[in-house]
Amino acid sequence: MQFWPRVRAARSYASVRTWAPGTGMLGFAGYKAGMTHLIVTDNRTTTKTKGTDIFCPATVVECPPLKVAGIRFYKIVSSSMVPFTQVLSETLDKELGRKINLPKKKKEKAEIKDFDDVTLIVHTQPKFTGIGKKKPEIFEIGLGGKNEEKIKYANEKLGKEISIDEIFKEGEQIDVHAITKGKGFQGPVKRFGITLRQHKSEKSVRNPGSLGGWSAQGHVMYRVAHAGQMGYHQRTEYNKQLLKMGKDSKEVQQDGGFLGYGVVKSPYILLKGSILGARKRLITLSHAIRPNKSIPKNAPTIAYISKSSKQ
Repeated sequence: MQFWPRVRAARSYASVRTWAPGTGMLGFAGYKAGMTHLIVTDNRTTTKTKGTDIFCPATVVECPPLKVAGIRFYKIVSSSMVPFTQVLSETLDKELGRKINLPKKKKEKAEIKDFDDVTLIVHTQPKFTGIGKKKPEIFEIGLGGKNEEKIKYANEKLGKEISIDEIFKEGEQIDVHAITKGKGFQGPVKRFGITLRQHKSEKSVRNPGSLGGWSAQGHVMYRVAHAGQMGYHQRTEYNKQLLKMGKDSKEVQQDGGFLGYGVVKSPYILLKGSILGARKRLITLSHAIRPNKSIPKNAPTIAYISKSSKQ
């Protein structure tokens, strides 16, 4: 049955409901720049190409530092985790005023002890990228460990920047959360892959042919393939291997810049294969919640990174 209903996402960047266990901050975010290809030494143990140089497609994600804007506290109410208060940093970036109303009065830090969970409120810094916008995205990222460890880590990072090399390491498996590329309003053939009807069919060739579309209930069942919104849905791709992290963007910079994106200026990562989402879209990264044991824990040796223009 796949995902129902197929409606447009509420916003252009994903919200993560479940974080994989760990310590410290459990995720990060970056902007999808585009794809390139590598020549790597195959380090998988069960392949015929083991130890040889092979072609490997990869996605470049630009990851400028995230800044911690606040701490949010949760309590369990009727078996549900509900936010009840938050503490904001005394030094908030002026660009954050493009997204939210900044508080005029500075509040003193609240000493909150009675809570069940705590998360970090972070925001991106697109001003450090070349995508041509200043308005940041603001969202929550989970923390790992005991409550005492969480609040200690949160107080240490409040108002400070966090870089991606503090969260992930090369060779690690990562879950990618994002909003897929929007396709607009599409028919059932493209949207669900139904078969075209015989050319002499009544009324339509591209509509679902049936004995009435399961309509005996007084309405057409939702399982019947119909036209509607396709794409721009929130989805998750599991176990993408992190091939490389770097701070020198010249290592991956393509001739003329990435198509539809521009020049990479901030720290970047290379993820194996393709990932969901359009160019310039914010991609949320988290530790793998169900890692694949067949994927090696160490990243393969990279012999070549293509910098040629893809135009």
